[in-house]
Amino acid sequence: MQKDRAKPFVLAVDDEEHITELVAMALGYNGFEVQRAATGREALAAVRERRPDLILLDVMLPDLDGFEVARRLRSDERAGTRVPVIFLTARDATADKVEGLRLGVDDYVTKPFSIEELVERVKAVLRRAAGGAIGGGGSRLSYHDLELDEDTRDVWRNGRLIELTPTEFKLLHYLMSNVRRVLTRDQILEAVWDYTFAGNASVLETYISYLRHKVDATEPPLIHTVRGVGYSLRLPAGMEAPG
Repeated sequence: MQKDRAKPFVLAVDDEEHITELVAMALGYNGFEVQRAATGREALAAVRERRPDLILLDVMLPDLDGFEVARRLRSDERAGTRVPVIFLTARDATADKVEGLRLGVDDYVTKPFSIEELVERVKAVLRRAAGGAIGGGGSRLSYHDLELDEDTRDVWRNGRLIELTPTEFKLLHYLMSNVRRVLTRDQILEAVWDYTFAGNASVLETYISYLRHKVDATEPPLIHTVRGVGYSLRLPAGMEAPG
């Protein structure tokens, strides 16, 4: 009984019963506890009854779509209480991904999907939400007027507190751990998402865009695109101090 309570608890939401049955079986085999829901309203009621560690959320639901469910979840949450969400979607359009990321969705799995890949993505998102590879030594990273506290997970730019999602925080942490280095897209995807996002570079670009919107709201811009290669966190050319 004690052991069961320690299992990560996942809410799987999809109106196709065979999908939630397969997901529940695979995650259960990998040490997760799974509850299933078939509609958006059923999912919201389940979250109110018991907060899951992660939600697998289908975009196309018969009552409320996944976007609306995610929107209501986020509006009910306070800082520090975010439930990680992975969208299950048959739609691979960039506009859908952008909308999901704007709502704070942590990852996408496009149908049809490999159940093994889904399990790995669930594990990766939970690692990121728990701090993942970021050590808890209470140290700070800083560059120019940007500061990041690894212990409290707070970020400031020019003294202004910036609110980041767990994935945005890990992405910024990786960039700040490699200041001035040019990081390839594959390096970032592997370090931040714990696996290679084959064919999903647009998701990284979207996360970079949202991170820029928050971090580079203050001049000068620090997150730079190196065309054909990847990204770098640095001051604009001509502003770096010599040496």
